[in-house]
Amino acid sequence: MAEDRVFKGRHFDRSVILLCVRWYLAYSLSLRDLEEMMAERGISVDHATVHRWVVRYSPALLDRLNQRKRTVSRKWHVDETYIKVRGQWRYLCRAIDSYGDTVEFWFNERRNLTAAKRFLRKALQRHGRPERIVIDGSQTNREAILSCDTTDQLRDRSRRKLKPIRIRQSRYLNNRIEQDHRAVKRRVRPMLGFKSMASARAILSGIEMVHMMRKGQAEYACNSNLSLAEQFARLAA
Repeated sequence: MAEDRVFKGRHFDRSVILLCVRWYLAYSLSLRDLEEMMAERGISVDHATVHRWVVRYSPALLDRLNQRKRTVSRKWHVDETYIKVRGQWRYLCRAIDSYGDTVEFWFNERRNLTAAKRFLRKALQRHGRPERIVIDGSQTNREAILSCDTTDQLRDRSRRKLKPIRIRQSRYLNNRIEQDHRAVKRRVRPMLGFKSMASARAILSGIEMVHMMRKGQAEYACNSNLSLAEQFARLAA
């Protein structure tokens, strides 16, 4: 994230922006909490400005994390959870691997076959083919996996016979990802719902990014005890 490009024309110092973004994404703080906290430090910043920072910089920081993300395993768990936008429930599709690391996520207005296939295509394109995917009783997810698996095999040019992705349907086996949802929902809950899909996608990308950083999914964090602040600073450098 080149400072002269991303932060060009910003009235506030880069360190102030990054501090506000990190605190908002990582902790149960409101925008007005951050406004007061900055005022105590002699920095006058409006809560609406902090919101704009979070929406603008979260996707950019996530892109950088994805470039430095360690490889996930070939056994995935896929599930959806619910997030409220303007009083309506929307769907956050998520996948984690057998070690609990986040594979991919996608926020969508509808829970249907089109959305499930879009999410899986994104995961396959970025992480390659898994050996197995565990899902709950969702027939939609099963159909999406079968469809994406078939398409992926037809597009393969390696001339080697690809084994079909194994599908396990079990609520019990998918408790792992249901537990993982809680970390994201814990941060979203105090926000009392989002005002638009666009801002929800941006902020959720930041929340998921911080969740991955806490799991140590960045390559530079695998064999070190870097704090969240240290990881964030390195990511934004």
